[in-house]
Amino acid sequence: MTAAVITYDHGMGRWEPNARGRLERAAMELYGERGFEQTTVAEIAARAGLTERTFFRHFADKREVLFWGAAALQELFVSTVASAPESAAPIDAVAAALAAAGALLQERRDGARQRQAIIVANAELQERELIKMATLAAALADTLRQRGVSDPAASLAAEAGIAVFKIAFERWIADPAQRDLPQLMQESLTELKTVTAGG
Repeated sequence: MTAAVITYDHGMGRWEPNARGRLERAAMELYGERGFEQTTVAEIAARAGLTERTFFRHFADKREVLFWGAAALQELFVSTVASAPESAAPIDAVAAALAAAGALLQERRDGARQRQAIIVANAELQERELIKMATLAAALADTLRQRGVSDPAASLAAEAGIAVFKIAFERWIADPAQRDLPQLMQESLTELKTVTAGG
């Protein structure tokens, strides 16, 4: 019996580093060129020089390319609220989370703008984005309750924080002056406080 000789197609690059990043870039390019619905996983993998099997090791489906960072964003929000000083008012704990998220996303404006354009063009993706925001609000409210904040204050602070996040994010994406996201977060939060104070 002879030993089998195993050869690999080096052109496919199955084990090259940063496969996730390559797949994400390929998907974003194709979604922008052809539209989300018209792009297949096979095309994404081929553009990245990888296999479909490699794609599915990193993403459950082609939607996940756009949403895989949701868990990390939620963890950032939750951990920031949880670690806020005990004396912090609920909305101030949420404001700290907004500042942390703004700083994280600030470096990704071009990618965020591209992602948002893809989501806006597809009703299914818009629904998924709304679910992501609702899940984030629920996690924030739960964290505030763990800090001893009772309802409805916990839910109100969480939902208000997500509203501020969404409005500031949309302004940031569209802002021709390219102001910083943390600045727009703070401005939107100040506007909210002014409105609720009757000013």
